[in-house]
Amino acid sequence: MNSLKSHAHCIYNLHIHIVFVTKYRKNVITESILARLKEIFAKLCETQKCGLVEFNGAADHVHLLVDLAPDIAISKLVNILKTISSREIRKEFKEHIAKFYWKPVFWNSAYCAISAGGAPLEILKQYIQSQDSPSSDKP
Repeated sequence: MNSLKSHAHCIYNLHIHIVFVTKYRKNVITESILARLKEIFAKLCETQKCGLVEFNGAADHVHLLVDLAPDIAISKLVNILKTISSREIRKEFKEHIAKFYWKPVFWNSAYCAISAGGAPLEILKQYIQSQDSPSSDKP
């Protein structure tokens, strides 16, 4: 998980922790829906040059740890993940979902995205501050 990857003219190691909550925070996610969401998210991450590193959830929310490609916008990835997973889950678990929602919804429109991995911010700040500044321009 901590190995560096390369893409075009860039070396990177980016991980993002994403949380999606069900619409109205309804306890709609079952064990079988959770398992299917994991499959859907893994496949979608792969199509977006990302990787689903870890996944789990509860009845009203899910957590994803994604190995992010540097040329993928987080908002674009989130939009793809939420839109397609919602459509697939509503189609595959139609009768169960109908008990909770009469409109074609599944996820809340909001999401949480947190950078993950690497050194704590204070350590990075100290490292940057400790860099040697250029010498004076005077001879």
